[in-house]
Amino acid sequence: MTQPAILGPLNNLYEMQAQLLESVTDTDASRQYHAKLGSLNWYYGTGVFLELYWLREVLAGDDDLSARVKHLFQPGALSLADQCSQLPPKDHLLNWGAEIREENLLRLANPGQLPDHELLRADRLQWFLLQEQAKIYETMLLTLNQRSLQTDRRDYQVEKPLVPSPPGWEIKELSQGHYRIGARNQPAAYDNELPPQAVQLSSFRIALSPVSNSQFLAFMEAGGYTNPGLWTTEGRTWQQEQDKNHPEYWRQDSTGYWYVLGINGPVDLSPDEPVCGINQYEAQAYAAWVNALGDEFVGAILQHEYQWEVAARSGVFKDLGRAWEWCSNSFHAYPEFTPFPDEQVSAIHFNGENSVLRGGSLHTQRVLRRPSLRHWAQAPDRLQLSGLRLVFPPKHQWI
Repeated sequence: MTQPAILGPLNNLYEMQAQLLESVTDTDASRQYHAKLGSLNWYYGTGVFLELYWLREVLAGDDDLSARVKHLFQPGALSLADQCSQLPPKDHLLNWGAEIREENLLRLANPGQLPDHELLRADRLQWFLLQEQAKIYETMLLTLNQRSLQTDRRDYQVEKPLVPSPPGWEIKELSQGHYRIGARNQPAAYDNELPPQAVQLSSFRIALSPVSNSQFLAFMEAGGYTNPGLWTTEGRTWQQEQDKNHPEYWRQDSTGYWYVLGINGPVDLSPDEPVCGINQYEAQAYAAWVNALGDEFVGAILQHEYQWEVAARSGVFKDLGRAWEWCSNSFHAYPEFTPFPDEQVSAIHFNGENSVLRGGSLHTQRVLRRPSLRHWAQAPDRLQLSGLRLVFPPKHQWI
């Protein structure tokens, strides 16, 4: 029997996913709004298939339902675009999903309905499924964010223009020492958070708040996007090929003032909110710009994920969890890493092509908010609600 702390949120996520799908037209439900994203139909179906696969095919040995749809939701002969195009209308999917999920909840909630299986110890598989549904819901919201970019809102007029502000943060210095990172005694932990590690860090200073909208605008108005000296080789290539000069969700009204396009349409940018929708290249360029300002900003760089986690555990951060935060390091396995429940969750992403994101965004569910949780993306990706936080050398190095 699965504990209520899992069943309640899981049922809520079922309803939330269904509500998102119900809120759009059939055309919008089946459309891909970004090359790296599936359609809303596809994400809803993926959530249903995920539990069919683990609860019925793997645990119960019954692949009657999962085998019929596996080609639509797992990598294989069909491209993502082909999978999305072959899905039935949303009402059919919703009815199919509701019936299957009702049965799944019965199996999870009642003793004896699931076999005695190693994957179920400490409800670990159930925690995994809950968090995967939370990730799917967040990605559905990102899909709606991308839909907003394709809506013509040039008639929007900013009421309170965003004004640039210079770099400046409250900063905390953490001393050199050994620190614990990773999850400990948490059945909900993903395999990439385990096993917990002791790491040695040199002294560093870290900004207690991420870079804000107004601070990023200062970088833009100082020519940050057009100064090649601020960009890495890869970042410079990306910037030249894509010809980007603002965050993903920013747009200008007819007078040139910046606003942001959200799920529900355009709104004025809040100056103190963390900047969202930048990739790692843009984050690195901003850090290089701050470093070039000199004085107390000399040595400014992106945080390493270990620095972020140590600071997060100390409880000093402000505005935490309002934007995913780029880290400087690649997504990697901890020593003695053990895949769970299979290699597809994390191991296939330890390929040197992904960088770490930490912290969570406004779309991230509570079950995914913990200091040890690790997210990842490729350096050019900017569709996530991702921003940055800076670290600096210890004070004694520049006094």
